[in-house]
Amino acid sequence: MGKVAAKIKVMPDSPDIDLDELQERLEQSLPEGAKINGFERDDVAFGLVALLPTVIVPDDAGGTEAVEESFGDVTGVESVAVENVGRIWYN
Repeated sequence: MGKVAAKIKVMPDSPDIDLDELQERLEQSLPEGAKINGFERDDVAFGLVALLPTVIVPDDAGGTEAVEESFGDVTGVESVAVENVGRIWYN
């Protein structure tokens, strides 16, 4: 079974949220078998900054659904949306 890399846009519920703490909560919420392979930050508007973690998950039924659900349950998260998805190929 292969793996899939997904860039997920996580919008905080306030521009005043501590993004480092939110990032830690996201990492702690990951379901089994998923891992974060880096974060980016995207200035949205009016001081609001979105987190863009790249998540590696097994390529099986459900794909990124479990990660999206776990991120959505994290305190301080307004919304979660998958931006890009791609299969990781091994040689």
